[in-house]
Amino acid sequence: MRTFDLAPLYRSAIGFDRLAQLLNEQRADAQPSYPPYNIELVSEDKYRIVMALAGFSRAEIDIITERDSLHVTGRKQKDGVERTFLHRGIAARDFEQRFQLANHVKVTGATFENGMLTIDLVREVPEALKPRKIEIADGADAHVSVLEQRQAA
Repeated sequence: MRTFDLAPLYRSAIGFDRLAQLLNEQRADAQPSYPPYNIELVSEDKYRIVMALAGFSRAEIDIITERDSLHVTGRKQKDGVERTFLHRGIAARDFEQRFQLANHVKVTGATFENGMLTIDLVREVPEALKPRKIEIADGADAHVSVLEQRQAA
């Protein structure tokens, strides 16, 4: 049984609609196993996706970021040569791989070398959303500043 009852989440948490949607989509869509890929944590806020794309050229691969998702698509061009394979272990077929990105994760670059596609990502949290320390004022000082503000008005 692989169903989730998200009703308690909806009753007590505000703004987690996206999380529930992700869980539902993940359950409905089985992730394709082709092409093989790795997701690496390079440092605290840096990630790397490495995909093995044997038989593809740089021109046959598209990388598109749209809002909070990353789409990697490969469209193999037909060379027009008829071949008879005794064994076919290199798939070299069209593919579309989607990755859901967390808030503030951006693609910084991509390289393709020796059949390996490397996509670098970084999490850039805006200054306004980073934790900040609040200074605690002395109780007497706080009352004085409120009285000064009232007198000024």
